[in-house]
Amino acid sequence: MARKSVAAALAVLAGAAAAVTAPAPAQAAAPGTKDVTAVLFEWNFASVAKECTNTLGPAGYGYVQVSPPQEHIQGAQWWTSYQPVSYKIAGRLGDRAAFKNMVDTCHAAGVKVVADSVINHMSAGSGTGTGGSSYTKYDYPGVYSAADMDNCTATISNYQDRTNVQECELVGLADLDTGEEHVRATIAGYLNDLLSLGVDGFRIDAAKHMAAADLANIKSRLTNPNAYWKQEAIYGAGEAVSPSEYLNTGDVQEFRYARDLKRVFTGENLAYLKNFGEAWGYMPSGQSGVFVDNHDTERGGDTLNYKNGATYTLANVFMLAWPYGSPDVHSGYEWTDKDAGPPNSGAVRACYTDGWKCQHAWREIASMVAWRNTARGQAVTDWWDNGANQIAFGRGAKAYVAINHESSSLTRTFQTSLPAGDYCDVQSGKGVTVNSSGQFTATLAADTALAIQTGAKTCGGDSGTTAPTAGASFSVTASTSWGQNIYVTGNKDQLGNWNTGNALKLDPGTYPAWKLDVPLPAGTSFEYKYLRKDASGNVTWESGANRTATVSPSGRVSLTDTWRG
Repeated sequence: MARKSVAAALAVLAGAAAAVTAPAPAQAAAPGTKDVTAVLFEWNFASVAKECTNTLGPAGYGYVQVSPPQEHIQGAQWWTSYQPVSYKIAGRLGDRAAFKNMVDTCHAAGVKVVADSVINHMSAGSGTGTGGSSYTKYDYPGVYSAADMDNCTATISNYQDRTNVQECELVGLADLDTGEEHVRATIAGYLNDLLSLGVDGFRIDAAKHMAAADLANIKSRLTNPNAYWKQEAIYGAGEAVSPSEYLNTGDVQEFRYARDLKRVFTGENLAYLKNFGEAWGYMPSGQSGVFVDNHDTERGGDTLNYKNGATYTLANVFMLAWPYGSPDVHSGYEWTDKDAGPPNSGAVRACYTDGWKCQHAWREIASMVAWRNTARGQAVTDWWDNGANQIAFGRGAKAYVAINHESSSLTRTFQTSLPAGDYCDVQSGKGVTVNSSGQFTATLAADTALAIQTGAKTCGGDSGTTAPTAGASFSVTASTSWGQNIYVTGNKDQLGNWNTGNALKLDPGTYPAWKLDVPLPAGTSFEYKYLRKDASGNVTWESGANRTATVSPSGRVSLTDTWRG
């Protein structure tokens, strides 16, 4: 049923993410070396497949999480994906063949696949599903009947009452009796079908609304007992059901982590993060899924989201640098209507077009994935802070990061445990030299970070390095009004050859700085200029002569410009 009342409350269901440190993880890549998941929210399967090849694999992501593949109610809103009507792979994001091709393609790129799985409930109304199945709220022919539902048909109203939480209806959705044999066997059959297509694990939606023993029973029926298992169990102070109850089954999402990051990054001091993690009362690091935001919380406002600009970006940098939990990088689309479904029914023609945000590909975030892979297993060392919002720390002799979340620049000599030598700051693409005492001196502009690691010794791309590929990193400070966006074009095919229709849209994730990385061969000299487009497509060029730049022989040029009015 596509009703706003259901939509608004359905936000509770949909905390996406993908922690990746199960006691016995799936093996689609080397175990334990890549624990970052890109959550491609509402991307269709064909687009996910391309992104695994083009971005996720090369960047070092270990996992991709895809939105629920099962048949669901019809409607354009995002939350229709969370009202299943059967277990056929027949949702808006693609059919069975597209799903299988996506899994195989992602595996070929070294990326494991986690499927968001809705098994607590069915729909809130009647109709015909996205795969043609007819249904009513309590009858799903060939799958479930009213006898398979819990006896309580009232909406959950008391989170201090365990029975009310786990046996009544979440925002009016038909609640499955997961203590019943037929229901358990049917759910396990669906999950095993996904396993047969190559899926490596599951994110269990609305886990708190099912008894931990029921989930343990369902998991015990899987054909692959080592399949990754991550559960959405939202922490609530004083509630009857605690997320820690689910740790015996697998990983659990730690919602307090994201809420606290928002509080610290927006109203407190980053210096407080020195002991962030279990010392704050969180669940064990090895079984906790963490995130800055997910598709639910970004709309609900209890966490940061892309509209927070540089604050959001720096929070993601910190999460990827900090050794607690298994991080999920949310990657969705722009929204003003919180119910709005994905652009183009989930087809992503290109990042930063049609509203697709592609946070997983932002230079500041994507570069930290390989940084984290390099730093894995190393404790925090060489912590420094100014008592406020400038912090820096190392990960042993492997990596070092500095974050300046203040309104003025930071210049200082940083002490690291890194070996002496030249490094690439993967945030900016600029070189950094560490001396024989482990020190380097650098300046960080306001709301920026610096990150160096032993896997990226030069910015040109040594064999085995994780430094950025050859090209130009554009960054221009430009103010815009509602509906306006900033583009760049120039005298190369990769820049659109001065055709405003082919100009490249820059991303406002760190507004008022607009940024974009464009691949260009090392040594390329080029001209370029910025332009502004409004919602009607009207073009305004910046003033002045064409700008010029050259990609260095080592492979990159970083451009920091200001719009010329």
